[in-house]
Amino acid sequence: MSKKLPLNPALGVDKNHMFDVLYNVPDQIKEAVGIGENAPLWAGNAKSDKYAVFGLGGSAIGADLLRSYAAATPGASHLMLSVNRGYTAPGWVDADTRVVCSSYSGETEETLSAYEAARKKTKDILCITTGGTLAEKATKAEYPVVFIPSGYQPRCALAYAFFPLLTVLGRSGAFHRKAVKSTELGVTETIMVIKKLRDTYAKANKKNPAFALAVKLRDAYPVIYSAAERLDVVNTRWRGQIQENSKQVAFGNYLPEMNHNEINGWQFPKNATKKFKVILMRDAEDHARVKLRFDALADIIKKQVGDVISVEGQGETLLSRMFTLIYLGDWVSWHLAILNGVDPTPVPVIQTLKARLAGR
Repeated sequence: MSKKLPLNPALGVDKNHMFDVLYNVPDQIKEAVGIGENAPLWAGNAKSDKYAVFGLGGSAIGADLLRSYAAATPGASHLMLSVNRGYTAPGWVDADTRVVCSSYSGETEETLSAYEAARKKTKDILCITTGGTLAEKATKAEYPVVFIPSGYQPRCALAYAFFPLLTVLGRSGAFHRKAVKSTELGVTETIMVIKKLRDTYAKANKKNPAFALAVKLRDAYPVIYSAAERLDVVNTRWRGQIQENSKQVAFGNYLPEMNHNEINGWQFPKNATKKFKVILMRDAEDHARVKLRFDALADIIKKQVGDVISVEGQGETLLSRMFTLIYLGDWVSWHLAILNGVDPTPVPVIQTLKARLAGR
């Protein structure tokens, strides 16, 4: 049963109640795992470890997170998992490739096109959606469909984009026993830790690290740096949430690559660089040399930028550290939206773009 919601401190701005969605994330994760445990599996006979996931936006980032998580998890790192954000299927997709078509609405034009392309290459197709055209097509073709709850903005349905797919892969034998066990522990820890964090993150006071960081980022240009492994997609998620929820620009890059180019760019324009605030997204399992690079980077740029702030996930398992960082970033973007005086839910510019593309 969901915990009774605390009073939303920004009802006048948060007219679409994203506050409630964020507060209920632990319940969403639990429900999403249950969906995966009862979902149908691929019906074909693919024999390789190749997986191709097709999706855009919030429907794709769940697969991106799975790719990063699997690559860093013993017993799952053997998977060749590719996330594709286009209209076609890559040339390497064949009869031994398992395909996932993920579209929250079921109407994403790129994913519908990729679905048709994939059908010509493999019989192992599984769809994740709330319904729509994708569900209709897949049902007619007798492909398994994993139905997830409707009524969310796709970016607010991350639990449903990630955990059913994670669970389905575990059930299908894609993960070795060690990865299945560590994932089960990770899911349990993730729910437990986020439950402990949500009451703190929901409050608009300086004791709340999410609110305090939002205050620092107001009227600034956030730049987020992480290692290229494990937290690369969490980095992307933070940027996307600030851009969509807070309606504020945000940038980012990865170590060690940015040490070979971008680090040199913090010299000019003089004074303008002070408007940038750098967030170092760190993890306990970062490579020892990357840890040194983070320390050196902070020392080198601290005089050129407005602030250098470090954040880390919480928990013993990688899954918990990834999702507690995501949860922190989601709340930062919510508080920043309220400070900016904008409703975090609507994305009018994206809707304008879609309208211009419609019928062309």
